[in-house]
Amino acid sequence: GDGGEPRTPGQRRADALVEVCRLATACTELPDNGGDRPQVVVTVDYDTLRDRVGAATLDDGQPLSAAAARRLACDAAILPAVLDGAGQVLDVGRQQRLFTGALRRALVLRDKGCAFPGCDRPPRWCEGHHVIHWADGGPTNRDNAVLLCGHHHRLIHHSDWQVTINPTDGHPDFTPPAHIDPQQQPRRNRYHRRE
Repeated sequence: GDGGEPRTPGQRRADALVEVCRLATACTELPDNGGDRPQVVVTVDYDTLRDRVGAATLDDGQPLSAAAARRLACDAAILPAVLDGAGQVLDVGRQQRLFTGALRRALVLRDKGCAFPGCDRPPRWCEGHHVIHWADGGPTNRDNAVLLCGHHHRLIHHSDWQVTINPTDGHPDFTPPAHIDPQQQPRRNRYHRRE
């Protein structure tokens, strides 16, 4: 597991509702969006995105933390408007950072669901996560990606858990923080590979 469930029952129910809504909006049967995720423009300067310090801005002017912008940029239809120090637009959306099509299918074949140790969430409940964040130069490919459910995606972004892709077999390994395992032995999800 992840060292205990820190969320209250109410928080778990709210997270579940968000996941149901996310799943519904990504479904191809919805006539209003054809399966495309809703798009939100997030304005952030490059240093804020890279250094994780500061704030981004939603298109309606609402602030968003740099950490939240980085997490959402992993596999959401956020179009990041990245600005330089002078406020000039450096980049508006890098669609190749999204895990779609053949790349998503390859992740589903490899991970078979949320790859976090002990999680039983199926692929449809998961999103792609860049092991090395795209804002830090991480490529959008299978060797830099892992499927995570929403809860474990947030955990990886906001805790000391680390994920790496094992160079020997290409599967994700998760290293727990020292307070969970002082030896910090890498772990894997065995649930999806049970016989």
